[in-house]
Amino acid sequence: MKQDKLVTGQKKSFVSAQQVAARAGVSRSAVSRTFTNGASVSPGTRQRVLQAAEELGYTVNHLARGLIQDRSNIVSLVVADLNTPYQAKMIEVLTRRLQAANKVAMVINSAGENADVETALRQTLHYRADATIVLSGQPNASLIETCLANGQHVILVNRDDPVPGPETIVVTNRTAASQAFDMLHRAGCKKLVVIGSAVGSASLNAREQAFVAAAEDAGVAVSVTRLGPTAYASGVEAARLVLSHAEQPDGVFCLTDLLACGFLDAARNEFGLSVPDELCVVGFDDIEQAGWSSYELTTFRQPIEQIADHVVTLIDHHHPTDSVQEPKRFQVQPVWRKSVRPR
Repeated sequence: MKQDKLVTGQKKSFVSAQQVAARAGVSRSAVSRTFTNGASVSPGTRQRVLQAAEELGYTVNHLARGLIQDRSNIVSLVVADLNTPYQAKMIEVLTRRLQAANKVAMVINSAGENADVETALRQTLHYRADATIVLSGQPNASLIETCLANGQHVILVNRDDPVPGPETIVVTNRTAASQAFDMLHRAGCKKLVVIGSAVGSASLNAREQAFVAAAEDAGVAVSVTRLGPTAYASGVEAARLVLSHAEQPDGVFCLTDLLACGFLDAARNEFGLSVPDELCVVGFDDIEQAGWSSYELTTFRQPIEQIADHVVTLIDHHHPTDSVQEPKRFQVQPVWRKSVRPR
């Protein structure tokens, strides 16, 4: 006779493996073997355990089992700017990949105060997370070192902290930025500007430095404007600032697509500029909005799917080390649309 059905308004406690064992008339270890892939258990015992588990509504406590095996299957994702299209896409893809690999993602918003972020990171240590993936320019290196000192497996994405221990994934920011200069230079642009933010992350700095270096090598004048957060509104404000000058730029490299979208809207709607006839703009990331008909932004695509796959591989095949490891580099690809004059 089946009992223990859920009653509306009545709180039901978790069913233990010992309760299943008592209902099935078997040992506690027989229950454990039944729910362990590859473990030896007779067909009759398995059937009694499964029937008892169904009647009681039993589910395996994977956290407790993982802790016994020194593996929790919890992966913490440390990320800022959760509302930006690029980070939202990265989180979406990563969590799908982790779930497919039977991992549980724990997201930590690093946009707050360092003390709050440190508290959240310490919670992952209490839960013995299998790995921490840092997807943003925050937290600072000292918090990463705290994770490492507590035996945490740390994976850095698009950061270049020279800290021994973590595994690092980067994209070819510098190569792409040099290509961005070539795009604008071949389009005949003479007055170039780089639009960044005041955040100054490792990725943004690398793109800015490489673009400026390529322009200087070619003898082309270039200026840099950095305003506010890496956001659409910052792109709008940057356009208002640089396009108000008598000598307007005719070629712009925005360090992210979100900045580029804001810059394009202000350039067209507030200054009446024609893109790409009077102004060429290149972005970076290839967010969904970059392909919208209102932008048609020429940009560079980050291989988010490949990065996510590699993260899961690193988690499953981790080999601890105390040395600074060579980063895994992924190529970004140019995406030609209509914000730059034809080559």
